[in-house]
Amino acid sequence: MSSAKDARFGTIQCDIRHIFLHVDRGYSVSGHVFRRAEISPTENPALAAAMAIPVRHSSPVNIAAPNRTFFVSSSIAGKRNLLQSRRSAQLFAEVIYHYRSQHKFLLHDFVIMPDHFHVLITLGQEISVERAVQFIKGGFAFRAGKELGFNPPVWQRGFSEVRIFDAAGFARVREYIAQNPVKLGLAITSARYEYSSASSEFDLDEIPQGLKPKILDAIGRHV
Repeated sequence: MSSAKDARFGTIQCDIRHIFLHVDRGYSVSGHVFRRAEISPTENPALAAAMAIPVRHSSPVNIAAPNRTFFVSSSIAGKRNLLQSRRSAQLFAEVIYHYRSQHKFLLHDFVIMPDHFHVLITLGQEISVERAVQFIKGGFAFRAGKELGFNPPVWQRGFSEVRIFDAAGFARVREYIAQNPVKLGLAITSARYEYSSASSEFDLDEIPQGLKPKILDAIGRHV
């Protein structure tokens, strides 16, 4: 195991086996058909490197621990802009809120970008992060195929996750999510971007109680 220190995100612990990093237009990409979505290594080198590491086996801590909070990102297959239309973005938001209403996760923040998404969610002990992402990605792919005529594969294989243990990390990830469309020139301010929880048009869950301080455990997976 190795640790990387970053002033904004704290300590990131990661297994450095199987690391294959490539920087393409500011995005970190790993081997094993895994791609991290939209964190520039120049903006946050430690976080970007950790999120680009594919881990083939689930961490027992992430599977069994109660009230686990994750920053999750995933991209459309081929980085196509399938989420740029109002219909597809609204459908994706409907899918997220459908599973939230079924108590699959608590939803703290999200942003729907043209070719990827970010969510900040908290899971109970009964559900793994892999399963939660399957609900989101699989639920959207099914409905988009049926309602919008999208052909598979809709999603790029894999997703990235960063487990959040402290309130400071939670706040910084929320800020990153809010500023994502602004940094990419899609909105003047985060509140003006229609497909983000920063627009204040969406009902969100409160910060989880009991977040541990000063640790982030970053993991990437295949789904």
